[in-house]
Amino acid sequence: MIPERYTPVLVPLVMTFFMAFCVSFLITANSVGFPPGFVPLWLKNWMLAWSFAFPSAVFALPLARRIVGRLTA
Repeated sequence: MIPERYTPVLVPLVMTFFMAFCVSFLITANSVGFPPGFVPLWLKNWMLAWSFAFPSAVFALPLARRIVGRLTA
């Protein structure tokens, strides 16, 4: 089991994994359709998207939590 102290990194890791997976599929399909070689192209785009999404989420989540805290307090 992974220690709870890793939650601030694991939540954005898992969240961006799935979000980049879905969004890159939609963007790739919209851009090129479904030609031969679609899956390798999509997976390449997914890894590129995830490499930007994960660090962005790690830094953006604390800010988002503060903003939501102020809006809901």
